[in-house]
Amino acid sequence: MTDARTYIQGPTRRPSGSPYLRPMETMVRLRNVRKEYGETAALAGVTLDIRPGEAVAVMGPSGSGKSTLLNMVAGLDRPTSGEVVVGGEEITAMGEAALARYRRRRIGMVFQFFNLLDDLPVLENVTLAAQLLGTPRRQALTRAMELLEELGIADRRNAYPVTLSGGERQRVGVARALMNRPALLLADEPTGALDTRSGDQVIDLLLDLNQIGQTLLIVTHDQRLAARCADRVVEVEDGRIATEAAR
Repeated sequence: MTDARTYIQGPTRRPSGSPYLRPMETMVRLRNVRKEYGETAALAGVTLDIRPGEAVAVMGPSGSGKSTLLNMVAGLDRPTSGEVVVGGEEITAMGEAALARYRRRRIGMVFQFFNLLDDLPVLENVTLAAQLLGTPRRQALTRAMELLEELGIADRRNAYPVTLSGGERQRVGVARALMNRPALLLADEPTGALDTRSGDQVIDLLLDLNQIGQTLLIVTHDQRLAARCADRVVEVEDGRIATEAAR
């Protein structure tokens, strides 16, 4: 059986042609990032580094700025000031087209409410990310089936999302996020819509991914998820990092 690293991340030896893929000490770097909405500062000068292969959980009360922080790294929102660098690329300097390419090629995203397309079966939901990148359909299908096998849901490939359990839907979401072998996986409350058993399954999955080298940035209220998966927990309050603690 092929090593899980090949299914999830691709070959251990990465191509040397792209500066994004060269070894680096910092996968994510935020410097004095501020985001204002009118007179309200959702982020008030956040500085944070995440190393390749590290799992970081961002926690804090509702409205603390943790989701805004994730959106900055995802390139879904732009800071009012400050710098966001991911994989050696300053995404704050990118135009909209470049940001769209960045999201497709460099990161994978897992959402609280799955964000699956209800009118497409599982296999088509998973391949969509690769097809948007221009991957040939046969290659995308092969990759999707490998991921579904690895995540234990290949038997549900022709099922529609409405027929799946919450845990199964989140596994489909993870498979879709991993389709393009992202260097960085972002997860926004990945256990928030799940019961305890399904949440534990997703926690196990994220832990397994990190143990084979996947860099994770997780926004969560789930203490179990943070305790089991995170190398470091960052507490955000009022748009600032209040504390950082390594496990």
